[in-house]
Amino acid sequence: MKKLLCSLLLCAGVAWAGPEDMSKFDDSPLGVQKAVYQFNLEKPEDLYQALGYLNNHLNGLKEFGTLKGSHIVMVAHGNELHMLSRLNRAAYPDIYDRLKALGDLGVSFRVCRNAANFRGYKPGDFYDLVTVVPAAMTDLAKWQQKGYTYISGDVINRSKRVEFLQKHPEILD
Repeated sequence: MKKLLCSLLLCAGVAWAGPEDMSKFDDSPLGVQKAVYQFNLEKPEDLYQALGYLNNHLNGLKEFGTLKGSHIVMVAHGNELHMLSRLNRAAYPDIYDRLKALGDLGVSFRVCRNAANFRGYKPGDFYDLVTVVPAAMTDLAKWQQKGYTYISGDVINRSKRVEFLQKHPEILD
């Protein structure tokens, strides 16, 4: 009888929920995580936002998980390679420090040799924090075979709520 009553109350609660009810926040423990991000970015500068994704992942682990023992791998094979090359430091003087800070927190940086060759780079043309691998796709498969979660790190043109509201004045009514 108790189970039936609890079931009825649960169903009633779900039935009463509606579009004005607030969302929930899931703060369940994350534990140790192992993830491999794939970046194939259109513009070199998109790497700034992509590194922000990695930083957000680490911040989530610091607050809700276990940073110690976690490992994040970035596999790059797009135009972000220009920013990862030490030959272009004058164009992106702050990028090495950003990479170093993430590396110190357990991020590994990997670059596709095929993509590098296509863009005119040799394996030695990248920062010392970067490891050049034969191919991005084989490297992604390797990490996934080791149990790493695959994350596609697509960079999009983001907008803030204030910008959204400017396009939708009907919401403010």
